[in-house]
Amino acid sequence: MRIVRSLYALSIGAVVASGSVLSAEVATQEFKVNSMPHDVACTADGIAWYSAQRTGALGRLDPKTGQVKEIPLGKNSSPHGVIVGPDGALWLTDGGQNAIVRVDPKTESVKLFRAPSGTPYMNLNTAAFDGKGVIWFTGQSGYYGKADPQTGEVKVWKAPKGRGPYGIAATPKGDIYYASLAGSHIARIDTATGEATVIEPPNKEQGARRVWSDSKGAIWVSEWNSGHVSRYEPGDRSWKTWKLPTEKPLPYAVYVDDKDKVWVSDFGGNAMIRFDPATEKFEVFKSPREAANVRQILGCPGQVWAPESGTNTLVVFRY
Repeated sequence: MRIVRSLYALSIGAVVASGSVLSAEVATQEFKVNSMPHDVACTADGIAWYSAQRTGALGRLDPKTGQVKEIPLGKNSSPHGVIVGPDGALWLTDGGQNAIVRVDPKTESVKLFRAPSGTPYMNLNTAAFDGKGVIWFTGQSGYYGKADPQTGEVKVWKAPKGRGPYGIAATPKGDIYYASLAGSHIARIDTATGEATVIEPPNKEQGARRVWSDSKGAIWVSEWNSGHVSRYEPGDRSWKTWKLPTEKPLPYAVYVDDKDKVWVSDFGGNAMIRFDPATEKFEVFKSPREAANVRQILGCPGQVWAPESGTNTLVVFRY
């Protein structure tokens, strides 16, 4: 496999850094924000939204102006994941409030979908919408669940192998899969019954951290312990795996863009990595800042957003 190495922007201003060209196809722009951005999402109007974990808020960045604003989510809030729902609202997993949070991007109104009374601390992680508009979520303490935006009902299940549910994603058909970091497996949720079926990868104790689907419904997995990115084919239940090209890789997040290129954030290599499954070529985009620690990766057509939680920076890769 071929490896192409590039650097992204070498300097950053007080708010917005000048753009940098990484390759013939990729350029970046960087933005200073606040409050340890953990996960990030972008809406069709070009706005980037991030979970401001340190201040218990939803962050809003306008890339055109560099303006940053934070929307408080409530007492004891500690948001982790943020995604855009089919209704255009921002949806967050909030471990501090043990709740799913919806924020209207226009009115900035905040609505909580709290876990049922008596539900223990779930350590909520990430969320994804199925094909029927129901949001599913994971809790690292050993839980997963769903919230129905129409009825407000929230249901919670204990994970079949206990502690570990982490990243979660939907396929184009609306099927839901999650990764278990502590359990080193992925699982498919039957959205009709809520039952989760464990799918064991061939490489044991690999530390499946996050998952994402490509346009054909294959499930991509970032493996924190093994340093691999893997692909699971639900049709024939086959696996294929690739070692990341950095010296001591620690793959955190995985995201598949609208061109079916696979992006991985690598803590060990302090880099963002793009992988082309068709050619098996890696491109390594190293951060010029130490301990960038990119958590989630999400994008809109033509762009991928990466939150550097270690440097309070949002980086957009435009391709």
